[in-house]
This record gives sequence, structure tokens and C-alpha cells, in this order.
Amino acid sequence: MSGLVTGDAVVLGLQPARLPSRALAVLIDLVVVWAVYLLISIGLAVATASLDEAATVAVSIASFLLVLVGAPIAVETLSHGRSLGKLACGLRVVRDDGGPVRFRHALVRGAMGVVEILMTFGVVACVASLVSERGRRLGDVFAGTLVVRERIPAARALAVPPPPPWLVGRFAGLDLSAVPETLWLEIRQYLTRSRELDPVVGRRLAERLADELVTRTGTPPPAGVPADAFLAGVVAERQARDARRAFAPGAAAGAPGGPGGPAVPGALGMPGAVPSSVSQSVASPVSSPPMPSAPAPSPPVVAPVVEAGSRRTGFAPPA
Repeated sequence: MSGLVTGDAVVLGLQPARLPSRALAVLIDLVVVWAVYLLISIGLAVATASLDEAATVAVSIASFLLVLVGAPIAVETLSHGRSLGKLACGLRVVRDDGGPVRFRHALVRGAMGVVEILMTFGVVACVASLVSERGRRLGDVFAGTLVVRERIPAARALAVPPPPPWLVGRFAGLDLSAVPETLWLEIRQYLTRSRELDPVVGRRLAERLADELVTRTGTPPPAGVPADAFLAGVVAERQARDARRAFAPGAAAGAPGGPGGPAVPGALGMPGAVPSSVSQSVASPVSSPPMPSAPAPSPPVVAPVVEAGSRRTGFAPPA
């Protein structure tokens, strides 16, 4: 990446285009431009057949300058640094500060391109691009421009390898609330790139990460479990918990009445629960309801009655 600094002291991370991609873009542009030039030359030769030799030479020079020099300058100016070849290769011409090019930049690049590309068959441009640190040719140096890559291939996403089958579900009761995200990131990066590391270095790194994980959770790994398998098992357990919370939000731990959640007062079947009828009678001391006409099988529950100097429980004494 090239550290370009803008006028506001902002560092831009741009990737300069190298010689192979630039050569392919120039080749595409030259094929298109020469094809257009040949077609225009044939048309002008037919149209100027009745003119004298001096007029024919003047028309030929004008068509050469307009098509092979003026057309690339106009296209680069109007497209802000993206010609047909650069567009096909994912390249773009920008200023040294990362801004879009203007006519003067395209003019200098086009004028120098006649010397270092057309007249020398690209030899000078190739040598300058190989010598330059950022792959610039002479036209870029004089114009203060840089060719960068617009399409950068995305990094291939690496999946975390699964733990051994005999470790699945072994860490269901592990408390992972104290593990920071930075440690999770280090563990995932190690697991995704463990095959690329040296065996000795990878084992030491796995042991260090496992020790930090044990310090955060307070639970040592099972006896005989390697450090890398322990890390894979804990990461798989965390992913399983995240999936359960994402796809079953109503059954999340800590929800009222849910698994692991606080007990709801008045819920039947919970220890210390109070029936709603009794709680209502205790909460609001009102007069006793009228007795039913039919004899009740058991004494009714009456509301508490408070008398001066005495305290009643509110329940009828046994017969």
C-alpha cells in the first residue's frame, strides 16, 4: 500500500499498479486507438484523393495527433483517469494527493506517452516503471500522478475448524462472560491459520491462548485435552450460544420466566409462590364475602381483621 498524504494531512492507503497490469491496460488502449486510427486514415485517404501531396500529408499529421495523442488525453480527462484499458484492468490514474486528474495532468501524460510509449515501443516506460518504487513512468513523474488499483481482490474468508467430536458439548457450563473480544479475535485467528504455522510455534501460541482463556473463565480444561482442541471446543460452544440467542430470542437466558431467568412472583409451581386469591386477600383488607348457602367442605379463607391491641392471622382456627 502507498501512503499518500492529502492536503488535510490524511494518509490514503492506495495500492499502486505494477508493470504487468499497466502493460495490459496500455496494450488494450493501443489496440483500440490504432484500430480507430486505421479506420479514420482509410476514410481520409478516400476523401482527400483529389488533393495535392502537401494537403494529404497535413491531413495525415493532423489525424495522427488528434487520434493517437488527443483522443487518449480527452478520454482520460473526461473519465477522470479511467481509459478503456484501465477500466478493464481495474486501474485508475489519480494525483499524488489521491484526487482526480485534470486536463493538465492528462496533457503531460499524453505528451510524454508519445516519446516513451509510441516512439520507443514502450521500452522507456517499462524501465521507468521497474525502477520507480510505486511503478510510475516518466509521464506520471512529470505530471504528478499515480496509477492505482481500484478493484482489490477480497480476502478469502477462513472458517474456524470444528473441534473433535468427543469435545462437542463438554463446555456447556463454562462461564464465558469475562472473556474479552480481543482474546476471541486472537483465538479465531490462530485457529484459522494454525496449519500455516510452524508446529513448535503453533503449540506455544495455543498454550498461551489456552492459559489466558483459563484465567478468564476460571475453569481448567479437561485432563489430556490438547490446547488447540480446547480452544476449538470453547469457540464452538460460544458460536452455539450465539446461534441459540439469535434464532430463539424468547428462550434467552435471563428472560423472565425463561430458562435461567428470575422467578416470577405468583407463578404456580415455583418455590415460595403465593396463590393469587390469597395474595389479593392479604394485600387489600376488606370485609368478608357473603357465605354460600350450601355448606362448604372446608372453612373459608377470610380477610385479615385488625383489632385494637390484638393481631389476628386472618385464618380460621381448626375445628
